[in-house]
Amino acid sequence: MNKVKISSNAGILVMLLLLSTAQPKPCPPCFCEQQEDLRGWILNCSSMGLKEMPPLSSELCHSCHTINILHLQNNSLTTVPLGALDNLIYLKEVDFSNNPWHCDCSILYFKQWLEDFSNVSLANLQCASPASVKSRALSQLTGNELEGCRKPQPIKCLDFFWRDFALIFVAIIVLILARCILQYSKKLTSQAARKLHPFEVPLLQIHDLEKQKSK
Repeated sequence: MNKVKISSNAGILVMLLLLSTAQPKPCPPCFCEQQEDLRGWILNCSSMGLKEMPPLSSELCHSCHTINILHLQNNSLTTVPLGALDNLIYLKEVDFSNNPWHCDCSILYFKQWLEDFSNVSLANLQCASPASVKSRALSQLTGNELEGCRKPQPIKCLDFFWRDFALIFVAIIVLILARCILQYSKKLTSQAARKLHPFEVPLLQIHDLEKQKSK
């Protein structure tokens, strides 16, 4: 009889222990709740009015060594600090929806992390600022479209060659045209001189011939 009572009491204690561990525990500003299969924890930080990411580590949830599910929806988060999600190696599900994300270069880490983790979660995120990308899906933005991430395209050696070649070609054309214009102007000047003094030209030629003979 005593054995039956002891076993029944032990069963009740086990049930109470399981129920107590399954209840949400405060881990400010979030709540930690053990999953039904007791294999991990749910970190619920949704609808907390958060403007910054909480420190997502095992210390936040006391005994939460394996955070499997993370809820951060319906807050006022604008970005995720670099490396803030790197320690959550057991994470299987996240929800970052309904936050006013500021899609500049600082959000590039978060975007790339979600691309590796879950494209479905990334597809639910929209940019609230800056104005150039407002209401656009974060998943559709490239690095160059994020403000502050735009980098000038590298100039290749071949580009230098064609640019210099074009400049040299233009310079040669200009020199040829200038020479042609100079020669043409000399020709016009000579023709004009002949028209003005038609009799002086033969005399000058005879004078030159006489000089050559005397020599």
